[in-house]
Amino acid sequence: MRDWRREMKNWVYFVFGFVIILILIILRFSLDKQGEDSWIQDERGIWIKHGNPSSHPDEVYQQGRAIACAFFIYNNEKVNGTIFDSQCLGTCDLGGGYAVDIVHSPREDVDNEIENQCESFRNGDVNKFIELDRDGKIVRIID
Repeated sequence: MRDWRREMKNWVYFVFGFVIILILIILRFSLDKQGEDSWIQDERGIWIKHGNPSSHPDEVYQQGRAIACAFFIYNNEKVNGTIFDSQCLGTCDLGGGYAVDIVHSPREDVDNEIENQCESFRNGDVNKFIELDRDGKIVRIID
């Protein structure tokens, strides 16, 4: 004679276990997806689109305007015949105030010396900076 109560109990345990496992799998995939659609900073400090974010934070816009300004200053200096050798090019008030500085790539100890940093940064007039190499490529951004 079959014990229908025992079979029913086993069936309930099986369904309950299956539902728990299914919930855990769904949670695992939903947690993996978190942060997928956002903005992250790369190793140089540049904001990079990660996934498909629905909005652009203010700091992304500010940094973009500051980068465009830094390239504008660099290109103007290049057209004027400036020889780039670890010097301050100026500041960009767009995007919250950035000092634009030429540094070695890869960076050298001399780039960290206070006398080789922009005066506007040393004085605290700006607290952010964009470092470009001699070819005008971004080395580092500090927001």
